[in-house]
Amino acid sequence: MPKLKTHKGAQKRFKKTGTGKFKRGCSHQRHILTSKTAKRKRQLDMGGAVDKADLASVREMLPYA
Repeated sequence: MPKLKTHKGAQKRFKKTGTGKFKRGCSHQRHILTSKTAKRKRQLDMGGAVDKADLASVREMLPYA
């Protein structure tokens, strides 16, 4: 059986938690920040969990996570 390749783009974007979920960052926080409120920027900092609909594809891209 050949080794599976890790998707390098996904490897940089997702981290696996101890319970087996995947963490992700939020978009819209790199530039044009002056027009966004402090509350919005603060909430974007927190990130979140990968949605249930996308979980299977993330798991497939990160076989050894």
